[in-house]
Amino acid sequence: MFKKITLAAVATAACGISAAQSSVTLYGVADVALAKTTGQEAQMASSSTFNNGTSRWGVRGVEDLGGGLKAAFNFEAQVGLTNGAGASNMFSRAAHLSLAGAWGSVKAGRSLTPSYYGTSAWELTGSANYSVVSSQFGYGGLGSRHNAELSYATPRWHGWSATAGHVFAADNGGVGKKDLNVIYRSGPLSAALVYNKLENKGKNLSLGAAYRFGAIKLAASLQDATGAQLGRGFTVGASAPLGPLTLTLDAARDTRNKDTDVLLEAKYALSKRTQVYGVLLHNGAGKAPQSVRSAAVGVRHNF
Repeated sequence: MFKKITLAAVATAACGISAAQSSVTLYGVADVALAKTTGQEAQMASSSTFNNGTSRWGVRGVEDLGGGLKAAFNFEAQVGLTNGAGASNMFSRAAHLSLAGAWGSVKAGRSLTPSYYGTSAWELTGSANYSVVSSQFGYGGLGSRHNAELSYATPRWHGWSATAGHVFAADNGGVGKKDLNVIYRSGPLSAALVYNKLENKGKNLSLGAAYRFGAIKLAASLQDATGAQLGRGFTVGASAPLGPLTLTLDAARDTRNKDTDVLLEAKYALSKRTQVYGVLLHNGAGKAPQSVRSAAVGVRHNF
């Protein structure tokens, strides 16, 4: 499991003050795949759309401030296993600070968006890089991250939770941004409504759900990414475990651009932290003259 470095609470007898308990965790993902796509030679990938997840490392920490209040931070950096290079902005994947209590949590900085968390509540691949839901519609019509986002997440109540995020216009090229999710999780059902809006640039909306019937999990969504001009349509999919092997079939149809993306994924768990995977992708390419087909096999290790 995660390697933890715990900073012991320090008692300062002279001042009669006791420092709060803190912990810092180093974590990451190493993911490498071999991929072949239409019109290209076979290639190695570790931070691309052919990977289950982007290779990365990060550090996060939390301090118990007492009275149910906690302060936390998270810095996360991308790393390419093909050449060891990182992103141009070191902590491009996460750089934020938060305060949390029984009332919920407030977070500020670069972070995954409420739309991302809403979509991930029901999406079948675990929001893999090759997900056809995100390749076709994004996450509620957006990318997965916001710069300079201020967000509030409610505590969970009878299965319900919500997160609202805001990016001020001065932090986004003069265009303010609002982002909201409402998530319900209870028993075999996970569902989420996602709404986001850019000032004077339209709005995006999606509604998705997944339900587990015994071992089989079914998922579907309606998508209307009008603000981002990505498309309008729907997704349907199913996932089933066969011992340590999990098979997923997922499809995303953009009815506006007449484009259908289809994914077949196989994941085999070698342990709780390591898996091998294979994926076949069909990209309908919309109005382009031809479709694109890709295949990849890879290994992912979490630490």
